[in-house]
Amino acid sequence: MEFVRLLLVFLHLLGMGLLVGTFLLQLRAADGRLNPGWLHGSGLQLVTGVALVVLAPLTDAEYSHAKIGVKTLVLVAIAAIAFAFLRKNPLPKWVAPTLGGLVVLNVGLAVFWS
Repeated sequence: MEFVRLLLVFLHLLGMGLLVGTFLLQLRAADGRLNPGWLHGSGLQLVTGVALVVLAPLTDAEYSHAKIGVKTLVLVAIAAIAFAFLRKNPLPKWVAPTLGGLVVLNVGLAVFWS
């Protein structure tokens, strides 16, 4: 069961990396459209995060439910903004920095909230 937990953590971190990478790509986007990587990264993080919490009793892991709730809200905000502006062209200038800030906020919550 430890292998499954580590695999989920690995995939969860890949989702975070995908969101950071998508932000960097978004800064260089010349066509003014939102990169669909925002939805892929947030979806991967959501699925693996929920799986980690559901499997917590089986892996003897303990998570703060308040922390998980706040991180889920931030992640849902990322996905909602990305979904709302996926087809908008040109993209409003505030969308990419807001999504990037929410990603940084979520990483900060993961690291500093114990």
